[in-house]
Amino acid sequence: MKEKLYIFDTTLRDGAQTYGVDFNVDEKKLLAKKLDELGVDYIEGGWPGANATDTKFFNEDLKFENSMFTAFGMTKKTGRSAENDPGLAAMININAPSACVVGKSWDFHVDLALRITNEENLENIGESVKFLAKTKKEVHFDAEHFFDGYKSNPNYAIDCLKAAKSNGARWLVLCDTNGGTLPHEVEDIVSKVSKEISGDHLGIHAHNDTGNAVANTLAAVRAGVRQVQGTINGLGERCGNANLISLLPTFAFKNEFENKFDLSINRERLNLLTELSRLLDEILNRVPNRTAPYVGSSAFAHKGGLHVSAVNKDPKTYEHINPELVGNQRQIIISEQSGKSNILSKLKSAGIEVNEDDKTIQKILDRVKEREFNGYSYDGADASFEILVNKVLGKMPEYFEVISFNVNVQNSGEEGQTMSEASVKLKIDITKDFLHGFFFGEDQARYLVEVSQNKLEQIEVDASKSAVKIERIGEIGGTSISINSIGEIELSSLIDHHTKWFNEF
Repeated sequence: MKEKLYIFDTTLRDGAQTYGVDFNVDEKKLLAKKLDELGVDYIEGGWPGANATDTKFFNEDLKFENSMFTAFGMTKKTGRSAENDPGLAAMININAPSACVVGKSWDFHVDLALRITNEENLENIGESVKFLAKTKKEVHFDAEHFFDGYKSNPNYAIDCLKAAKSNGARWLVLCDTNGGTLPHEVEDIVSKVSKEISGDHLGIHAHNDTGNAVANTLAAVRAGVRQVQGTINGLGERCGNANLISLLPTFAFKNEFENKFDLSINRERLNLLTELSRLLDEILNRVPNRTAPYVGSSAFAHKGGLHVSAVNKDPKTYEHINPELVGNQRQIIISEQSGKSNILSKLKSAGIEVNEDDKTIQKILDRVKEREFNGYSYDGADASFEILVNKVLGKMPEYFEVISFNVNVQNSGEEGQTMSEASVKLKIDITKDFLHGFFFGEDQARYLVEVSQNKLEQIEVDASKSAVKIERIGEIGGTSISINSIGEIELSSLIDHHTKWFNEF
């Protein structure tokens, strides 16, 4: 019979302690909703009473279908009863059925940071848990610095856990708060602890300061813990926490864990992981990590021709799981390292039919390698690749021909008196009723780009006239477009960076 493995998400609490991260209430509500839809067992929403955002968040009317809402706080202070501790009061006066209280388990911290005796610390742990257990469905005790504490004084570290358990704590979470413990140490220590306290009461909270948070979590599960704490994308203080986006599919799809454990999260719901990962990046205004395990855009990307050839025969040759299981997708990259297999796969995904033995495939491949040698890149530029293919196949319409263009920036020598002027000459077919075209540029040419992209979409042409002049007036300057009788277009844009706008026509 499989054992239950419980998932505890702390993105909204520990993740919020990340440098540069500052969730607002609406963002917390959105992420909590998505985590509940995914089906994690616990959602730690923050620290009520510690700041206005978390206090307001816990006062919202939140309804969860799958997850248990959890409040975070710390043990009472010495010399004050649990009933009179404002931090504990904030945890019980909210609509959250679960509470997670953090306390010291390293004697060094008890002495240096708290300036109290070891016995006083044990009393604070026990009284705080007892007080919370009276009103909360479940109480979690986060044993801060547990692994460092165990190395220093194993008996005292265990006593801290027992003080919480004997007073009603459902979960005793072993925290690698400094993130310096290595996987073999975690497995060894958890194995010893689980001989004194049953593993179905133990959890793991790993930080990533040595890059081992995921590995440490897996080691702890192998050694006996049955609750896993972590965050979306490994968000967290300093170097982050254990990444649930990596852990969840590992538990669900890797045989050692899949055959031994059940999750509350339905396997089919794990296809939400890529979306969830990118949602967090969007909220934080971050570029998604391309190489993130399971959900990164490169996680199932294949560039080398040898790899692509094998993947086309059977994806298992270079993919450890089906990317669709986590909501990701396979990508075939086009570059100078590509072979015919890359080209064929990319053409198929783009809906372009070419015979496998067609000599055109080699022409396309040669053209890609020639362009890459000259500095172009088709790695991730799918639209550009399709344009190249259509040109090689002779299927690319010629909307216009660029005859010449010119961009000038002048400064009169006086501060703020800078003038930019851009012009382009295009050759078009004036027998058409409308002009359609695109022009791409950068830097000072952005004014010209804007004109070309936005104004060449619908310009009515009367071929009987020797010239047509169209003007555009905006806040940054004036633009003229003229078309002569042989089908040449001239666009010019004059921008005065000092004057708000002008129009000289």
